[in-house]
Amino acid sequence: MSPAKNILVVDDDNNLLELIKMRLESASYAVDTALDEDDALEKAKNQIFHISIVDLQLERTNGIDLMEKLHLINPDMPVIILTAHGSIESAVTAIQKGAYSYLTKPFDAPELLLQIEKALEKQNLSSEIKRLKGLLHEHYDFSNIVTRSEKMRRILDQVIRTAKTDSTIYIDGESGTGKELIAKAIHLSSNRKDKPFVDINCAALPESLLESELFGHKRGSFTGAVTSTEGLFTQAHGGTIFLDEIGDMPLSIQAKLLRVLQERRFYPIGAKSPIDVDVRVIVATNKDLEHEIKEGLFREDLYYRIHVIPIHLPSLRERKEDIPLLADMFRKLFSEEMDKEIKGLTPRAMQRLLLYDWPGNVRQLKNMIEYAVAMSRQDIITEDLFSEFDQEIIPEQPLTSLKDAKDSFEKNYLISILESTQGNVSKAAKLAGKYRADFYTLLKKYRLDPQDFKKKS
Repeated sequence: MSPAKNILVVDDDNNLLELIKMRLESASYAVDTALDEDDALEKAKNQIFHISIVDLQLERTNGIDLMEKLHLINPDMPVIILTAHGSIESAVTAIQKGAYSYLTKPFDAPELLLQIEKALEKQNLSSEIKRLKGLLHEHYDFSNIVTRSEKMRRILDQVIRTAKTDSTIYIDGESGTGKELIAKAIHLSSNRKDKPFVDINCAALPESLLESELFGHKRGSFTGAVTSTEGLFTQAHGGTIFLDEIGDMPLSIQAKLLRVLQERRFYPIGAKSPIDVDVRVIVATNKDLEHEIKEGLFREDLYYRIHVIPIHLPSLRERKEDIPLLADMFRKLFSEEMDKEIKGLTPRAMQRLLLYDWPGNVRQLKNMIEYAVAMSRQDIITEDLFSEFDQEIIPEQPLTSLKDAKDSFEKNYLISILESTQGNVSKAAKLAGKYRADFYTLLKKYRLDPQDFKKKS
């Protein structure tokens, strides 16, 4: 059984206080009372109240002033104002100043209980929204995008600098490189972060459904349209709309999208009047749209309209120095989800990941680590856990010079061993069978800093 909700009641009429307390306690609330402002503020500082009921006309102050002081202590606490001098003007003032609701004395007890119940429901909903937003920030904040790659660091710097603008952002890269992750991080770093983030995969819906999904429709505008429906552009008003796989958008809808981007207004299907929208547009594609234009599959004018701030996400093959970081992040994530204590990967297992070509990029790496954590019978991931991927893990690669192959292997080996020792040079040198001085020479050769590999608290 959940604990009783705490309610603070403030009124300079002691008899009324006792009456309210008795009725609320009979409804299973925990009630504390105060006869004046000082007593109320002192109790609010020393105890958490879920809701307050405050008389508008107190002996030395008014309830609205006290409400504002209570909100300085607990901004999320709903306040119900009680008064024997009901008027539209005082009711409006109370609501404008932040009161949840307003009741006139002599009040109806069932009505007061109903107002309390609704206020608590609203408070619970607000708390849940804050919790979900916190989780969203936790997963998609820029500080949680792990990278040691210079390419990715330059991209993140570019993205951070443009997030506060309203310019259209064009993200391209192979499947699995994290285009949606970057789009959500941009939204959460923008001035629109408290407004909706709406996303759609343009390749997932047929042409007829995609147009209705984006722009909405009026009742009776086509067979099956039994009700009017808001489109995603309307739902994203004030916020951000993310159009993933825009290269797969049919030409007929491209024309309508172009007009939306130019005029910031559109007609829902079957509508006689337009809808104005204020949205920030982010698009993404894994296709070469310039080639699609030549093939007549994508409008050139739309391409130049969306290609305002281009961001190219490199493949995992181009940022292999991030593999140990990403693998460790996913290992921690899935260990926690599966309630398993997996401490890390063996050097041979890490070497296996570093030598792979990663056609599925970061998404594929995440899937492989999830599989390894699920199947591991030890507290460490060994190379045999990747045997299910043998056909994938031995890619055909173009031949390179012996020196380039040796250098690539040597650098990846150093990264792997530093990762497994968490940047401890003495341990790493011992495992590698090198003197510390020789090991430092190798680190200098490949511009590797042991500090980058130390475990952060």
